[in-house]
Amino acid sequence: MTAANDTLVADTTPRPIAGIRLAVAASGTRYKNRNDLTVLEIAPESTVECLFTRNLFCAAPVTVARRHLAEGRARYVVINAGNANAGTGAEGEARCLEVCAALAAAGGVATADVLPFSTGVIGQQLNAAALSAPMPALVAALDADAWEPAAHAIMTTDTRPKLRSVAVEADGARFAVTGITKGSGMIKPNMATMLAYVATDAAVAPAVFREIARRACDLSFNRITVDGDTSTNDALVLIATARSGAPRIDSLTHPLCARLAAAVEAVCLGLAHDIVRDGEGATKFVAVEVRGGHSEADCARVAYAVAESPLVKTALFASDANWGRILAAVGRAGAERLAIDEVDIAIGGVPIIAGGEPAAGYTEAQGAAVMKQPDIHIAISIGRGPHATTVWTCDFSYDYVKINADYRS
Repeated sequence: MTAANDTLVADTTPRPIAGIRLAVAASGTRYKNRNDLTVLEIAPESTVECLFTRNLFCAAPVTVARRHLAEGRARYVVINAGNANAGTGAEGEARCLEVCAALAAAGGVATADVLPFSTGVIGQQLNAAALSAPMPALVAALDADAWEPAAHAIMTTDTRPKLRSVAVEADGARFAVTGITKGSGMIKPNMATMLAYVATDAAVAPAVFREIARRACDLSFNRITVDGDTSTNDALVLIATARSGAPRIDSLTHPLCARLAAAVEAVCLGLAHDIVRDGEGATKFVAVEVRGGHSEADCARVAYAVAESPLVKTALFASDANWGRILAAVGRAGAERLAIDEVDIAIGGVPIIAGGEPAAGYTEAQGAAVMKQPDIHIAISIGRGPHATTVWTCDFSYDYVKINADYRS
């Protein structure tokens, strides 16, 4: 399967997905005068793929959602913002199940048909009664055009909603992909992102959709970092409703498979970039591209070492072309058989390091000029093989500390 998403860009105009309806409500459990509770209805016979956090201290809804995926039919998703229901023990799981049961009763399905998701403060018990009460009204209000309200309702420290959508026409077939996400801090997905929901009306075999989902995640959410912290609640849910009328994609070699994969990747990449651009206190969007690794994983080790270095990130905020910080991060990243005299580094197209030494003709003024840009590209070549990857990150500003110091206040 190949999927080139460099020519396919997902925009922010929500396209309804046949077989998906959404509704939002205000539970009042943490936020005042705003919606914080979302229900998403999934048409019967849809294909659903979920990727979850690798954090071993995963939240109660992650545990329940995994179990319900195995036991049920995935007919509803419920998402609450403001309380992560993580670190809450057996009681947290019981309260999560109470909310699932309330939605199941309102929707006329089994409790195992409900997938729960939570985001917010860790270590506080869920107000299950307040979250359960709106369920009948939410089911009655379900609407195919409610993607934008849902994108608002799942926010926590986000400063803006994140929504991407794309339409595909190929070989006489039409289908769309639409997705929303939330995330601003505690971002190093390591399987998915904080919370993301992506749906298509294409028809696709489960094994094929699973491969599309994993590849899209690896190329997007698994290549971003704000602060290097993997959440207890990370989850990516992908849904294919088979309501578009397009032919079923039953193999990785199907003529429409690459087009669907490219569309899903475009939506996921757009959402992942939106998370980085909205990183807590972020003022700059930074791409760290590493080439010349023995493997893609080798390149990712180097890219993450640079992208997660507090010294690099604070230099980016200050527009300080302190290239020694980047070089130091490359040297400690653990790339296989790294030879420092083969390392080249450029920032914004300006050569900084060539063969492990300061580039001839480089001036501090050149470095400072490119570091002042809102979008910065750091290109690193390590000369050890044919592989490459890119990680996207942001800077560390004063506001990052303020936001997280005051998070529970």
